[in-house]
Amino acid sequence: MSTKSEMMSGKTCVVTGAASGIGRVTCTEFARAGAQVICADINLEGAQKTVEACAGNALAVRLDVTRPDSWKNCLDIAADEFGPIDILVNCAGIGRNGDFEEFALEDWNDLIAVNLTGTYLGCQAAMRLMRPQGSGVIINLSSIAATTGGADIAAYCASKGGVTALTKAVAMHGAPHGVRVCGLAPTYVDTELLDNAEIHFPSRRAMLDLMAELIPMGRVATPKDIADAILMLASDSAAMITGSTIYVDGGQTSGMPSRHSE
Repeated sequence: MSTKSEMMSGKTCVVTGAASGIGRVTCTEFARAGAQVICADINLEGAQKTVEACAGNALAVRLDVTRPDSWKNCLDIAADEFGPIDILVNCAGIGRNGDFEEFALEDWNDLIAVNLTGTYLGCQAAMRLMRPQGSGVIINLSSIAATTGGADIAAYCASKGGVTALTKAVAMHGAPHGVRVCGLAPTYVDTELLDNAEIHFPSRRAMLDLMAELIPMGRVATPKDIADAILMLASDSAAMITGSTIYVDGGQTSGMPSRHSE
């Protein structure tokens, strides 16, 4: 039985959104598991700091997920440096909130471009490499917001709903060729993505405590909670999982709060 430090030995993994949050921790966990990691982000300086934290075979590459040419450049560098791409984690994402009736078209377009189009282009670019080699895993970061609406995050919900549907469709394309495509839908995660929401609360602690009340397990997720689930989906232990989106939500989407007798 392999140890965690060996479970990804010899694998080449590309992680987008690597400069912060879930992406950063996913990179370090893959590196700890023995993978060769491409830390990809439009913020190259931040990606380079992630490489330092990986303390192993890792390389920072600037990637604008909204541009096909940037994807080609990133994956070409990855292949030249480490060989065939085994795993792609589409983790890059942005979040913006606001009153639905006043929400700017520019903000809508930005969310769709990064969260949905960026994931689409990543799946497309990786599939072109993985299909001929007959193997590979693509993991797309969705959200519980894909299936649970939020009045002040309508555009974010729409972008993540698209990611969940896209995951199913691309999985159908990849399955006959040995390429698995999975989704992962977190609850609230304590990352920089919550910074925009924090301004509406007395403090970050107050915000996190309020969010935790909505989660049956009583706490907000950490980036490592999500990274560990990503590693599981990328591993041979998940060899029969494709097309599915796994909810890492502490039970939040499983039912209503148990307060009916109070």
